[in-house]
Amino acid sequence: MFRSKIRIHTCRIILLTSLVWLLVDVVLLALYSDCFGDGWDCNKNKNVNNDYIAKDNDEFRGKKAAIAAALQKNADDEDANIEENEVEHEVGDDGLMLPQYPRSRLKRWKPVPSVKPQGDSPGEMGKAVNIPIEQEKLMLDKFQENQFNLLASDMISLNRSLTDVRFEKCKEKQYPELLPTTSVVIVFHNEAWTTLIRTIWSTINRSPRPLLKEIILVDDASEKEHLGKKLEDYIKTLPVSTRLFRTENRSGLIRARLLGAKHVKGDVITFLDAHCECTEGWLEPLLARIVKDRTTVVCPIIDVISDTTFEYIQASDMTWGGFNWKLNFRWYRVPEREMARRGGDRTAPLRTPTMAGGLFAIDKEYFYKIGSYDEGMDIWGGENLEMSFRVWQCGGRLEIVPCSHVGHVFRDKSPYSFPGGVQNVVLHNAARVAEVWMDEWGEFYYAMNPGSTSDSCWVANVLHDFA
Repeated sequence: MFRSKIRIHTCRIILLTSLVWLLVDVVLLALYSDCFGDGWDCNKNKNVNNDYIAKDNDEFRGKKAAIAAALQKNADDEDANIEENEVEHEVGDDGLMLPQYPRSRLKRWKPVPSVKPQGDSPGEMGKAVNIPIEQEKLMLDKFQENQFNLLASDMISLNRSLTDVRFEKCKEKQYPELLPTTSVVIVFHNEAWTTLIRTIWSTINRSPRPLLKEIILVDDASEKEHLGKKLEDYIKTLPVSTRLFRTENRSGLIRARLLGAKHVKGDVITFLDAHCECTEGWLEPLLARIVKDRTTVVCPIIDVISDTTFEYIQASDMTWGGFNWKLNFRWYRVPEREMARRGGDRTAPLRTPTMAGGLFAIDKEYFYKIGSYDEGMDIWGGENLEMSFRVWQCGGRLEIVPCSHVGHVFRDKSPYSFPGGVQNVVLHNAARVAEVWMDEWGEFYYAMNPGSTSDSCWVANVLHDFA
């Protein structure tokens, strides 16, 4: 009798607990159903296009949407600087496909000689520059301008030598004798003179001349005097065609890059940040991957240039790009399955889920066919994940090429202002990535960032802007 009562009470407790969890599930579903899936309704917002809302939500998500939108955009945009009908394209089951380059458009090339050290000058061979103790106060004062040691940068030659950090096997690799040309696009805002000019000279000095079509500089509303007429006069003296374009108002990285890309004459667009140093043999491995498959988007190994000493520090080739559920880019260790796919060859191209975004090369035609950048993104942040998802879901491939190295000055914080506040800008951009490209996986982003959207109407406006 006593045991029977215990069993009855136990059953009641189990049933009650199950009901509680069921109620919790119902509350969670009710809370999130307005923001995800096909059930959201935003008719109360009069600014949203009703025809757009009425369409099947799947039409605006994923691979098919990206390809359709990109092709439509390309047909409507006369400023895209694409020679229409020059290259036939086809959309297959796996996404956009492009034929091989016509042989007539490829160039013969040969490796360029190494940059020789200039005696014992500061920073040669990528060595650290140590500031004398009596100049430390001046160093700290100048550091605030760009959030790196400007005094050290100014002491280093604009053509400084670097050690060859490549694997020995990379130096022995044979690349195609015919490669496409590239235009290097560099966006800057209030950049220091020496870091910007050193980026340009390292590109010129270490790129085979037949392959470097031009350098395109985009000034995003800089206010520094040295970036005015002084820069205009200086680039006229360079041995490679260099053009400068300026935005009237601060437009941010994405729109400034689009301005530069619009004027590209090369077959490949290579984006670099304004405080980089290209190393020996950096360009050929990137172009070799694209000439093999024009839907391949390639990144170099991004080495570290110290923000305090400007020492050139080789980065690991055993990491690839990933992200957390706040949609922050992160470096993660390359898994064993990818090492196995490459046969254990550390010089072989590495397929990476996402890229850092500051430095990469992409076929110009392919860049526009997949829709280029999302122009609705503001200033900076999230564009690297957006482009990564866009490439993979449109049938392309994203790779890190270990035989290509480019150094980059990494800073602890940005010296630039973000109109609207950095947090709002980054959250806005990340929400666009989640809504357009992540389908149901976008729920993880909103679960980790409950403040990213206030209601389903805001989400609809994000999609409406993109469409």
